[in-house]
Amino acid sequence: MESVDVAYLSIAEAGALFRSKRLSPVELTQTYLARIERLDPLIQSFLLVTGDEAIAQAKVAEAELSKGIDRGPLHGIPIGLKDLFATKGIRTTAQSRALIEWVPDEDAAVVSRLKEAGTVLLGKLALQEFAMPNISSDSPFPPARNPWNPDYRPGGSSSGSGAAVAGGLCMAALGSDTGASIRSPASQCGIVGLKPTYGRVSCDGVIPLSWSLDHVGPLGRNVRDCALMLQAMAGFDPHDYGSANQPVDDYLGMLDSGVRGLRVGVTRHWFSEGEGVDGEVMKAFEAAIQTLKDSGIEIADVQAPFDDARRASGVIFGADALAYHKKTLETAPELLGDNVLPRLRDAEGFNATDYIEAQRLKGSVVSQMRELLTTVDGLVMPTVATPPALFEGYDPQSRASRPQFTSLFNVSGLPAISVPCGFTQDGLPIGLQIAGQLFNEAMVLRIAQAYEQATPWHTQRPPLFDRD
Repeated sequence: MESVDVAYLSIAEAGALFRSKRLSPVELTQTYLARIERLDPLIQSFLLVTGDEAIAQAKVAEAELSKGIDRGPLHGIPIGLKDLFATKGIRTTAQSRALIEWVPDEDAAVVSRLKEAGTVLLGKLALQEFAMPNISSDSPFPPARNPWNPDYRPGGSSSGSGAAVAGGLCMAALGSDTGASIRSPASQCGIVGLKPTYGRVSCDGVIPLSWSLDHVGPLGRNVRDCALMLQAMAGFDPHDYGSANQPVDDYLGMLDSGVRGLRVGVTRHWFSEGEGVDGEVMKAFEAAIQTLKDSGIEIADVQAPFDDARRASGVIFGADALAYHKKTLETAPELLGDNVLPRLRDAEGFNATDYIEAQRLKGSVVSQMRELLTTVDGLVMPTVATPPALFEGYDPQSRASRPQFTSLFNVSGLPAISVPCGFTQDGLPIGLQIAGQLFNEAMVLRIAQAYEQATPWHTQRPPLFDRD
């Protein structure tokens, strides 16, 4: 098997090869480390490569499997972590000068769970500074680039996670999502990204952007890989005040249950071509709707409070971020990048009344969405209104004025996934977002799996990276 084909194996395929002794965790890890050394300079997805640690972890996994000690589907699987997850003894920077020398004493809770599952850590992945929208031009690290065309942005803030998975530089990655930060890079890098229900995965040990809106989730090259990652990550954590003590479903067991007879809502009132959604995105979206219909899903037009969610999100995320960064802002503002500092200064304009009103608006959004999701099994819409943007001449205000489809699910806490649904004429990826009921990630994954299996998009590889 060519090394490029090894790099693009699914988690299940790699696991089967491990257990039949046709591939070892060490061989797979070496393949990824070699590709990172050779190809990552094109996209700068890794801030830190933990090569020695990765080989040591792979050797342990290989020895355990040879002795019949099987930790499950992720045993020996090489992954990357967005660099705001605390890693014991390994530098964690949030891509900021403010934390450039921070080496945590403990792992984040979700990192501990992935270690217990036997994963191999290849390194820490790039992001937008402190997971903020947009890029700090004075960052001490270069921005990650899109593997489909490095002249283009990969989406954010989990930019390195999306780029590394799409580029075949790791098998899966961990990201965080406060407004779009898993789903946007998944969409713009042509992979799958899952934001679970709020509280489904612990945020303990994760550098926060907004305690009220932060979610942790996986990015992978297909739906099944994300289901396997979520299975290992999900569950109650008493150390995280936002963690939910809810049963965890058997995501893999429910994945192929079929979708015939399900009812899925489309929020056409919020978008149409000519009202901010790119024409190629609309074309891909309409084709995806037809595929869902052909799979036996009933499509219903529904309405959702996108605008209320957007207004609530802006105040809540700004105020929460200001609270976390207040000490640095007062004592060492020069350590904050030119994208972060102005956003925090703007947030200083919010008062207690603004925050309380935003939280009340959030409560209204939650109630409306819970009621809506009693009438349908899920919701579908584009993930991002436009294809990936060029670095050169990027205008954040222009993109901010377009419809936003993602923050609704951070404010409501509902699970949402982005899956590939096509490409532009320039060969850039487009994503489809599927959302569902609280703590029903199984249904979201089930609909996503049915769509994925009916389409070829998840099998495509960036030409620059589809080589040994």
